[in-house]
Amino acid sequence: MSGVSRRTFLGVLGGGAVLAAAGCGVFGESSGQLLPSRLPLPRPFTVPLPIPQVARPVRPGRYEVTQRAARVEIIPGTTTEVWGYGGTFPGPTFELRRGAPATIAVRNELSVPTSTHLHGGVNPPHSDGYPTDLVVPAGYAHHDHRHAETHHQLVKDYHYPVDQPAATLWYHDHRMDHTAPQVWRGLAGFALVRDEEEDALPLPRGERELPLMICDRSFDEDGSFRYPDLHDGGHFGSDYMEGVEGDVILVNGAPWPVAEVTATRYRLRLLNASNARRYRLALTPGGRFTQIGSDAGLLTAPVVHDTIPIAPGERYDVVADFSAYPVGSAVTLVNTLADGPAGNVMRFVVTRRAADDSAVPRVLARSSEGRPRAVTTRSFDFRRTGNAWTINGHPYRPGVPLARPRLGTAEIWRLTSDFHHPVHVHLAHFQVLARNGRPPLATDGGWKDTVDVRPYEVVDVLARFTGYPGRYMLHCHNLEHEDMAMMADFDVV
Repeated sequence: MSGVSRRTFLGVLGGGAVLAAAGCGVFGESSGQLLPSRLPLPRPFTVPLPIPQVARPVRPGRYEVTQRAARVEIIPGTTTEVWGYGGTFPGPTFELRRGAPATIAVRNELSVPTSTHLHGGVNPPHSDGYPTDLVVPAGYAHHDHRHAETHHQLVKDYHYPVDQPAATLWYHDHRMDHTAPQVWRGLAGFALVRDEEEDALPLPRGERELPLMICDRSFDEDGSFRYPDLHDGGHFGSDYMEGVEGDVILVNGAPWPVAEVTATRYRLRLLNASNARRYRLALTPGGRFTQIGSDAGLLTAPVVHDTIPIAPGERYDVVADFSAYPVGSAVTLVNTLADGPAGNVMRFVVTRRAADDSAVPRVLARSSEGRPRAVTTRSFDFRRTGNAWTINGHPYRPGVPLARPRLGTAEIWRLTSDFHHPVHVHLAHFQVLARNGRPPLATDGGWKDTVDVRPYEVVDVLARFTGYPGRYMLHCHNLEHEDMAMMADFDVV
């Protein structure tokens, strides 16, 4: 939202108890307020699961993609205008290889500026997607003069060194004050980093490796995305200060899709690309997930889970074994944090038996780095202060760093909160050390870039600052909180 609209919005809140006002309670599992659709919801498990197309380079190491509007059929029988990379939602999947630098040239043919962030990437600051480093469409009249460091260009080359282990990354818009509505309209996609170590593992691959971008959306009567009106006299008010949740669950842009699978192992790359909604994923009528990776890459050893809690921005790399089900079985991926339509995510139908030479080895990341020694401890408090979402009592101040960690060192960052805040740190990957002074959850393992900090919780993480010096960010990945100033800079020196 613009500077004026943000001040107007925050002024509407007054001093009321906003967290309780949304009706889901500070201590509940919900992390947003439902925005219901205005058209009849489609019947679940009728649309085939789409797989995003893989981007093709225009020459070795260089890709070109155009952000543009397009009309697509999401809800059967109607069309929706999406803002997409390449005009698709999700955008194309970029297959990247460790040690093979890539440049992705982004051209903007939308009606608004954008800034693309490769979430989880270890990249130099000029290619990190800083929120005021904008790609501006031709003829756009920019009237926001608040930020002296704002940069504008019509096409931007994002240079990615890809000097990091194999991992499930994703990219999305990161424009100052407007991330939530622009991601809601479709500006997101996968970027998969591969390397030789992962190639050598007998994990499921090819058609048995499924990237699954899970998100929620709401739709208007005409099929368009419905989102609270933040501009032109709209009344956002306090209703959605917690965040916006939709009532249609999309996987790879399709509502409650169905995938036909053989009775074999499948690798599921799970991404929560929702603005605010958290999920606790489970398989019914029974089944378990074998986790092989988290946000930043493979685990050292697999971990088995009955359920997986996943907050906005987090990724879980898991293997599901469908050989445990009779042919003809319908296996549903459900969300145990929701009732009604949002309690379902997608369905797998086991169609036939097939040969399977895949396996989950007992050792995954053989070259995984050990835990470095921390040189200091810093605290970052995420909470509502007065009428704003803040970090350490301050709304976002571009160019004012809250920390200056040294390149090549590690620090303990203590994260505290008053609500559900999925905290994302740019550049620096981290390990979760403790929750409220106790051991981390079984699902907290591995190197991560996003962690769900729950209401009145203290989470200690060990962050390592490798890669590049320069200005980076930490922020809440509840995108409405991010747009309402819950961000901060840090400078790697």
